[in-house]
Amino acid sequence: QVQLVESGGGLVQAGGSLRLSCAASGRTFSSYAMGWFRPAPGKEREFVAAISGSGTNTYYADSVKGRFTISRDNAKNTVYLQMNSLKPEDTAVYYCAADMMNSDYFISPDNWGQGTQVTVSS
Repeated sequence: QVQLVESGGGLVQAGGSLRLSCAASGRTFSSYAMGWFRPAPGKEREFVAAISGSGTNTYYADSVKGRFTISRDNAKNTVYLQMNSLKPEDTAVYYCAADMMNSDYFISPDNWGQGTQVTVSS
């Protein structure tokens, strides 16, 4: 089990940037993949981005590719989501999640943070 705490959300104008952080406690952080999710119509949560335990491999939803960057600092037990060129449709609560059963790929989340609100005004 791991506790995840997000921060960095807020209100920003369209075209602006935000950086979300997710701090983890518990097991060795570098041993598992991490991801970011947000709610979507018809889904409880949709995949946004993921990163392997080592930080070598990253994965993105088509809707954010080229605008968002996921990274991690294993020395600080923290994963980040840099969001650039934000659009009103990016408005959502963003959740970080851990897949503690996998390191190289994010397959299924088994721990969730409480979420942080991102609001993009037009």
